[in-house]
Amino acid sequence: MSVTFEVPTREQVSENNQAIFDQLEKGLGFVPNLYAAYAYNDTALGDYLAFQNRKSTLKAKEREVINLVVSQVNECRYCLAAHTALGKMNGFTDEQILEIRSGEASFDEKIDALAKFVKDITINRSIPSTEALDNFFAAGYTKANLIDVIVVIGDKIISNFIHGATQVPVDFPAAPVLEAVAAI
Repeated sequence: MSVTFEVPTREQVSENNQAIFDQLEKGLGFVPNLYAAYAYNDTALGDYLAFQNRKSTLKAKEREVINLVVSQVNECRYCLAAHTALGKMNGFTDEQILEIRSGEASFDEKIDALAKFVKDITINRSIPSTEALDNFFAAGYTKANLIDVIVVIGDKIISNFIHGATQVPVDFPAAPVLEAVAAI
């Protein structure tokens, strides 16, 4: 038997999640299907949004680099679609987004070090290579930035795994296909 995950509607979720759905509707104009999937649990959506929106030492563009690289490594179609749209909103071109997804950013030395570090630590399951870590710090990142990068990686892995398990429909324009990221 295979379990199917339908996207829960506002009427099917807890009162707490209904209030969050209303806020999302007001702010975004819709409730993304992946966020709705979090609402299968009474507290997960609120907890996740608080986690995702925490204060950070990273700029929005840097967070999108992390989101794109991790989602590519984990082959999450939903998050790649959502973060391709968000990457464009943050000023990246289509070509830059594809390059970032591959774990590189030849157009910006600091973003390149970030993308390479994120790809390395994600593929290597939490243990970055000395080279990737050294290059990250040499590019100007701090220890506080390192912690924030890892927090964002964790945030994105949560969403990647929820989509992987639920396979709720992608409600963002599909991201172009990029070959799976090869190990470093």
